[in-house]
Amino acid sequence: FVGTFIAGCMTSLWPYNGALDADKKVLTLDSEGPSFAGDGTMAKYQDIIEFLNDDLRTLSSQYLNSDGKWVPFMKAYYKRVK
Repeated sequence: FVGTFIAGCMTSLWPYNGALDADKKVLTLDSEGPSFAGDGTMAKYQDIIEFLNDDLRTLSSQYLNSDGKWVPFMKAYYKRVK
């Protein structure tokens, strides 16, 4: 999977490359963008979409810190209203 993201409040275009797991339940999208440190450096990020059932999915975001560990910073839940 490939894609891009841009928002009016940002100055960067975020390119995405990703893969769907074998069970077709988790889509992991890798990107690189400005570091949260605000020092002009770039950092690695992941957005992970998990399809829990036909009506519920989550979007989790994390970044790779300097010691090589992924640090979660956001999680959203999406529920279909019938």
